[in-house]
Amino acid sequence: MKVDLFDFDLPPERIALRPACPRDSARMLVVEGAGDFRDSVVSDLPGLLRRGDVLVFNDTRVIPAQLEGRRGEARIGATLHKRIDLRRWQAFIRNAKRLREGDRIAFGGDVAATAERRLPDGSFILCFAGEEPVEVLLERAGRMPLPPYIAGKRPTDAQDRSDYQTMFAREDGAVAAPTAALHFTPALIAALDEAGIGRETLTLHVGAGTFLPVKAEDTDDHAMHFEWGRIDGATAGRLNRARQEGGRIVSVGTTSLRLLESAATEDGTIHAFEGETDIFITPGYRFRAIDGLMTNFHLPKSTLFMLVSALMGRERMQGAYAHAIAAQYRFYSYGDSSLLLP
Repeated sequence: MKVDLFDFDLPPERIALRPACPRDSARMLVVEGAGDFRDSVVSDLPGLLRRGDVLVFNDTRVIPAQLEGRRGEARIGATLHKRIDLRRWQAFIRNAKRLREGDRIAFGGDVAATAERRLPDGSFILCFAGEEPVEVLLERAGRMPLPPYIAGKRPTDAQDRSDYQTMFAREDGAVAAPTAALHFTPALIAALDEAGIGRETLTLHVGAGTFLPVKAEDTDDHAMHFEWGRIDGATAGRLNRARQEGGRIVSVGTTSLRLLESAATEDGTIHAFEGETDIFITPGYRFRAIDGLMTNFHLPKSTLFMLVSALMGRERMQGAYAHAIAAQYRFYSYGDSSLLLP
């Protein structure tokens, strides 16, 4: 499909620079079947789902994966993308033309890495010096990797260390937050429990590729980046049973959705999964594992707007986004939410 089909105009003032406070006070647009769009708030979620439904969260934890350093007199920026092994990470590099294989980058705080190898996509494999775990080095020298549409408008600060982390964050490794879950609070979880709505967790380490624009003119020519994820057998079994008993599987975020769909067979059975996925969901895809999605509002011509268009229909989502813009919803990572129930 032509990528231009997924374009829309977004006024820049609709981009949220801070999250709602409290988190579950964010607005939520409900898009259900062919009915009218309904304006709601996240704290209403228990009344919008059914007893027996199950929400699926991503428990990945964002690491401070942005580094600023020097190679000689040249300033070099690095955004870690994917772990290779204990000391090596794939990284997107700013000012990459000043970096050659074998160069050493000093990031400050006694943190340094060698640019071992340039990859065909222009990224580098960085090998960090020393014996301390890389996560310890990042806590010392790194910054939270805010999306460019926020970082370009204000500096990252101490507040982002907590704001850009979900209450479920447990497994270190993401360089972008699973932002749909940023809206959840202990009070909302208690209300969901009271309403008989279940919850499960899986892990998908979100990579920096989630911020990359689709540069191809046709979706067939776009290559997705791989991301590592895991669903254990016990979790898969509980999700399958919930569905057999009439419950709906509602993914909290596109990251959870992509992993669930990667782990499901054609008949809709979810299996244990551990490994990399580069699943790219566009209109025409038949969903197997999920019955609904809670997600924030996405960028024009992005793979994530294509995904929600696959779930609900492209014209339907163009209409939903036009409604959200007119009603002054807040967009992107720190913005408001939507509940999509096909």
